[in-house]
Amino acid sequence: MAIPFPVVEDFRREHDEIGTALRDYPGSFVGAACLNPFVPEQTFRDEVQRCRELYGFRALKFQPQYQALNPLLESSAFLFETAIANDMALIVHTGTGIPFSLPSMYLLAARQYPELTIILAHCGGGGIFLGEAMVAASLFPNIFLELSSLMPHQVIEVLQRVPSNRLMAGSDLPENLDIEMSKILRLSTSDENKRNILSGTASKVFRPGCA
Repeated sequence: MAIPFPVVEDFRREHDEIGTALRDYPGSFVGAACLNPFVPEQTFRDEVQRCRELYGFRALKFQPQYQALNPLLESSAFLFETAIANDMALIVHTGTGIPFSLPSMYLLAARQYPELTIILAHCGGGGIFLGEAMVAASLFPNIFLELSSLMPHQVIEVLQRVPSNRLMAGSDLPENLDIEMSKILRLSTSDENKRNILSGTASKVFRPGCA
């Protein structure tokens, strides 16, 4: 998955760069939109729709450590509504950036929007709020967990509470890809769990190559 780093000079240009790569390498990866939620609401909605219709982006990324939008406020509903309107999963950075990066901040949204897939990136943030992330995923089947930054024993702990078809691997940063993939491949768990985490869950959620 290709996602703009949240602090960029021109989010449209970054989205276009990702979109060009999607067209050049169809089916190889998926795109996610990421832009400042404090731009005018219609600008936000229009840009995410543009990414979906023009390039086929599959996700919307929210970075609360840089984008301090309170997900509990009624005025923040557009974030969730925009993802739903464009058939996108919502990926939320968790861990650093509290309070809005706490996994528990997304429980109400998961209940209010059961049709929305919410992915808690970093599973609470390197173990900092791992318990919250596991509780959230245990309570709501539309909450998925992304496992980058966790230690191997923490991934095993997650597997004891959340099925692997709602878990997915991630690199966080490109430089971490080998480490994060090796972490999953070497886990003391079933091949089915590894397949789900490495590719199965993400393929189900993001549907690469689909119109």
